[in-house]
Amino acid sequence: MAHFAKLGINGKVIGVHSVTNSDLFDADGVEDETVGQQFLERIHGWAGPMWIQTSYNTRAGVHKLGGTPFRGNYATLGMIYDEDNDIFRHKQPYASWTLNTTTAQWEAPTPHPNTKTDGRLDNYDWNESTQAWDKITP
Repeated sequence: MAHFAKLGINGKVIGVHSVTNSDLFDADGVEDETVGQQFLERIHGWAGPMWIQTSYNTRAGVHKLGGTPFRGNYATLGMIYDEDNDIFRHKQPYASWTLNTTTAQWEAPTPHPNTKTDGRLDNYDWNESTQAWDKITP
């Protein structure tokens, strides 16, 4: 089963559709993304490069079954297809965060703390004005 993200304005994912692998075969019996796009165009009437294939098994630049990661992340509603980097990513959460194009994840200027209190991981929120993690106290 193959999956395709339906893109709207500015590359925003507005739908994800599955396609039987046989509907991606070209004349030589080889899977081809373009063939899948044409199949979806015929069915939905949504033309052009608005259908982009995505991998159900790819998260944060890793293929969970050990295969080759494909386009950074499995596309979900609201994500953005970043054409320049050929990845699916979330919207930038804070102006100071940078995109790691290998993992297709946004990274804070300082790493998230990994502290525990009473054997449980502590919770933190990013504070954009101080550029630091604020510990959340229960």
